[in-house]
Formats: sequence, structure tokens, C-alpha cells
Amino acid sequence: MKPTVKATIALFGGLAFMSFAAVLIKAAEGTPGIVTSFYRMFVGSLVLAGPFLYYLVKNPGRFPRRGILLAIISGIFFGFDMSLWSTGVVMSNATIPTLVANLAPIWVGFGTLVLFKKHPRKGFWYGLLIAMVGILVLVNRDIDKGNHIIPGALLGLGAGFFYGMFYLTSEPGRRLLDTLPFLFISTLSSALLLAIAILVFGYNFTGYSQQTYLLFLTLGVGVQVCGWFLINFSQGFLPATTVSPTLLGQPVFTYLWAYLLLDEKLSGWHLAGSAIVVAGIYFVHYHRHR
Repeated sequence: MKPTVKATIALFGGLAFMSFAAVLIKAAEGTPGIVTSFYRMFVGSLVLAGPFLYYLVKNPGRFPRRGILLAIISGIFFGFDMSLWSTGVVMSNATIPTLVANLAPIWVGFGTLVLFKKHPRKGFWYGLLIAMVGILVLVNRDIDKGNHIIPGALLGLGAGFFYGMFYLTSEPGRRLLDTLPFLFISTLSSALLLAIAILVFGYNFTGYSQQTYLLFLTLGVGVQVCGWFLINFSQGFLPATTVSPTLLGQPVFTYLWAYLLLDEKLSGWHLAGSAIVVAGIYFVHYHRHR
């Protein structure tokens, strides 16, 4: 089997794992999103610890300080992303915060403009306009309703900002560190940040049902380790123009699982707005990697 075929299979496998994240968070009823996110990163850190130590023994001296620093910063950004996004999922539904969080490429475009003085192509601004129209369509019928859709979307928007910052720092970090050490260090730093957030907000680390702990385990092993590893593997063989637009399928699959497993239903306006947002983000991806 050709490496590109393996990478394509890995990409869709990683996408499938990732698309279950919001559904698992929503299924952990009565559990704050920050707590669920902490266990996702904590379990992921435990699973990755053994392979990381083995890598450390086999590859001494391959850990530049700048790479480690970028991995830690990336993990902090990802921890903020997880805290906002998971809270939005618990507050509203599994689909909309996930969809809005995928606006991360737009934040990446602004970040490269501010930090690196790289001016995006005109297509970026067209895509931004399309995505903003989609958000307006998405939430316009919920402005006067108490269904928490808008707060969930706003939390997803904030999560997308930190997700974009995660990409800005992880890209140079991955050039300095291999996949395994970067994934372990960033996952561990995310877990530490989320543990601090639990203490700050006064949540409990324990006292949840056995089913909830099984959900924590599934998130850590299935989503954080398997999902991210498969996606990182695919990035080594497939161009960004293939990987990035494909990952836009995550909110689509998330809605499918939420519909089948949680009986979540979106209105026609929600579906139309979601389609417009996805089109806008795809437009941004296309012109960014062109």
C-alpha cells in the first residue's frame, strides 16, 4: 500500500475519532466541560508517557529548548481552547460550538498578519466575509430565545481563537521536535492548565459515575491519542491543501453522531448557517495554502 493511501486512511480515521469528542463531552451529563477536558488530556498524557520515555532513551539530545518551549506554549493555548469549547458544548449542544471553533484558520490569518506582517490574499477576506454571514444566519433566530445557543457559539468563537494560536505555535514547534515528544509535552501542559482551572472554579476532580470515568478514558485514548496521532501521521505525507479542508468534516460528523446518539436536531436556519460557515472556512483554507 502506498504511503499516501495509508496517510489518507489515517486522516479519515483521525477525523472519525475527533468527531466523537463533543458527543462524549455532552454524554458526561452533570460534568463540567473543563473537568472532562482535563481527563482527556490527563489520560492522554499517561498513555503517551511510556512511548515518550522510550523515545527519550533512544534519542538523547534531540530536544532543543525552543522546541520544548513552543510545545509548552502550544499546550497552554490548546488547554484554553478545550476549556472554552467544552463549556460551550455542555451549555448548548455538541454541534454549534464545534462548528464555530473551526474558525481557527481565520484567527491564524490575523495572527500571521499581526505577528509576522504577512498579508493574507484577497481570498482570505472573501472567506472571512462568507463565514461571518454564515454565523449571522446561524444565530439570528436564537437572539431572543433562552436556549444558550448564542453563548455556546461565543464560547466556540473564543475557543477557535486559542485553537488558531495553537496552530501558530505548533507549526514551528513541530519543525524542532518530532511528533511524539511534541504531542506528549503539549498534552501534559494542557492537562496542567486545566487542572489549575478546575481549582480556580472550584470543581471536583472526583465523585463522578463509573460511566463518566469510562467516557473520560475513551476521550483520552480514542480522541487525544489515537485521533491526534493519526492526523499527525497523515500530515507527514499529505499536503496541507488536503489535510486542512478534510478536517472541516469534523463538525459535520459531530452533528451526525449527535443526531444519532443524543437526538440533537438543528433547525433549517442552523443547517443553512452551518453550510455557509463551512464554505467560508474552506475558502480561507484554499487561498491560504494556494
